Amino acid sequence: MEKLKILFAVVLSLGTASAATLGVVQTEGGSVQGQNIPLGLFRSVDVFKGIPFAAKPGTLEKPQPHPGWEGVLKATKFAQRCLQISMLQTSSFGSEDCLYLNIWVPQGRQVSSDLPVMIWFYGGGFLVGGSMGANFLNNYLYSGQEIADRGDVIVVSVGYRVGTLGFLSTGDSALPGNYGLWDQHAAIAWVHRNILSFGGDPDNITLFGESAGGASVSFQSLSPHNKGLVRRAISQSGVAFCPWAMTKNPRKVADQVAEKVGCPTDDRMVACLKSIDAHTLTMAVPRIKQGSPDYPGVMNLLMSPVVDGDFLPDQPANLFHNSADIDYLAGVNDMDGHLFTAQDIPSVGNKNEETPVEDLRRLLASYTKEFGQVGLEVAFAEYTSNWGSAPSQDTIKRTAVDIGTDFIFLVPAQFAIYLHADNARSGRTFTYMLSEPSLLAGPGKPYHDWVGSDHADDLQYVFGKPFTTPKAYGDRHRDLSGYMIAYWTNFARTGDPNKGNLKVPAIWPEFTSGGHPFLEINSKMNESSIRQEMRLRFVRLWTSILPSLQSDAVTDAQ
Repeated sequence: MEKLKILFAVVLSLGTASAATLGVVQTEGGSVQGQNIPLGLFRSVDVFKGIPFAAKPGTLEKPQPHPGWEGVLKATKFAQRCLQISMLQTSSFGSEDCLYLNIWVPQGRQVSSDLPVMIWFYGGGFLVGGSMGANFLNNYLYSGQEIADRGDVIVVSVGYRVGTLGFLSTGDSALPGNYGLWDQHAAIAWVHRNILSFGGDPDNITLFGESAGGASVSFQSLSPHNKGLVRRAISQSGVAFCPWAMTKNPRKVADQVAEKVGCPTDDRMVACLKSIDAHTLTMAVPRIKQGSPDYPGVMNLLMSPVVDGDFLPDQPANLFHNSADIDYLAGVNDMDGHLFTAQDIPSVGNKNEETPVEDLRRLLASYTKEFGQVGLEVAFAEYTSNWGSAPSQDTIKRTAVDIGTDFIFLVPAQFAIYLHADNARSGRTFTYMLSEPSLLAGPGKPYHDWVGSDHADDLQYVFGKPFTTPKAYGDRHRDLSGYMIAYWTNFARTGDPNKGNLKVPAIWPEFTSGGHPFLEINSKMNESSIRQEMRLRFVRLWTSILPSLQSDAVTDAQ
C-alpha cells in the first residue's frame, strides 16, 4: 500500500509538471513571460497579466501603438484600472496609463494551438469598471481561468478608458469622443495580430461583455473599423439601443464639464480641456444623482458613446450590414431592472413598505415622456391589463420591475436581435433569458422571494465562481455555471452554442423571424427551456405602438 502511495505521488508530481507551458512569448512589442498555474493531471493555465496593447494615451486622444520594450516583460502583475471616480463620487483612482490586457491560455500535455479566443469587456455604465485584479472584497470576478480551463479557449480581458477621459465629446470633429471604444478596438486589433504566438486562432475571435460591456460588444460589431477582425459577439444585458448606451446631446455635457474645470465654452474649449489635469477632468463628470420615479437613475448616465461619423458613422440601427457575417448571441436577465427600479422607487425593494400605484405611473411617465400623455395611458393600460380590481403589493412591485427591465434592457436587446437576424448573411443569431432566482431572495434575505436574476447576476456563472468559491454556492449553481460556460465557449468555438467540446442540457435554436425562439437559462434546464417570443407584447409596445403615437402627434401638429 505504501509503495502505491509513493508511486501515486510521483505520478501526480510528474503529471502537473508535464502539463505544457508557453514560457517566453514573442509579441510585436517585445518578449513577455507569464506564470503557469498547475490545475491537475496534465492540466494547467498560462496567465499573462498587464501586457500593454497601446501606449499611454494622450488626454482626450485616440490610442496610439505601444513603442515596445527591451528584454523580457514579466507579465505577472495586473496593471492599474483606468482612471475613474469612486463609487461615492468623492475621489478618483486608477491611472491614465491603463491600456493593458490579460491573457489566460489553457494547457494540456502539448502546448495549445489554434484555440478560439474570447475578449472580455467589463461593464460599469461607461463611467467605472475594470478587469485588473480584485473587484470586490478581494474577489477577482473577471478571472478567465475557469472559462479557459473548462471550455478550452483563450480568454483575454482588456482595460478601456471610462468617464470623461473615455467619452467626453462636443458632438463634432473638435472632440469626437468614443475614446473608450477606440481603446477596445485597439485591443481587438492587437489580439488579432499577436494571439497566434499564444496558441490562439486570430480568425476566431469572439467578443463578450456585460452591461456597458455588452453595449460595447454591440458597438464593436457594428463599427466598420472591425471588419475582418471579429467572428462572433456576445452581449449580456446591454446593447447599442439601451437608453443609457448613447449620449444624445454630448455638447451640453461637454459645456457642463468645461464650466466645472474653468474652461471657456467657445472655440478655445477643447484646447483648454486637453490641458487640464486628468484627475480634475475625471472628477468633473456630471454628478450621478439618486434616482426617483420622476428622474430615473438611468437618465443620469451621460458619459456614453456618440455617433461620431467615424467609429460609428451612423445611428446603430443603420449599421447592421457591418455585422451581417458576425454570429451574434444576446440576452438579458429576467429581472435586470430590479437593481435600478428599486433605487428609483425604494419601496419596491423594501419588504415592509407598500409601493403606491402612483409611483409606478410616475416612473412610466418618465420613460414614455417623448410619447406624451397618450403614450403614458397606453403603456399604463398595457402593463396593468392583468391586475384585476385589487392588485396585490407583489403584483404592483413586480410590474414596476418589469417596466424597468423592459425599458432599460430587454426591449433594446430584442430590437438588436431582430435587426441582426434581418440583416444577417452568414451570421447566426441566438437570444436567451437568464431566470435563476437571486441568491439574495427569500426568507431572511434582503430581496422579496419572487426576485429572479438581477442585473449582473449572470457574471458569477459565466466566470465560474461556483467552482472557485464552492462554499458560497450550491450544486445547482455549479450546474448552471457549467451550462453557461458550455454554451458560451461552444459558441466561441463553432458559432453554434450547441456544438463544441462541452455537452449542453437543451438544444438552443437559432433565432428566426418565425416563432422568435429563445433559451430560458437556469439551473433546472431541459427540453422545455426553449421558449417563444420573449415578452413580444411589450417589445411591440415600445418599438412600434408608442413610436407610432409620436409620429401621429407630429402629423397632427403639422
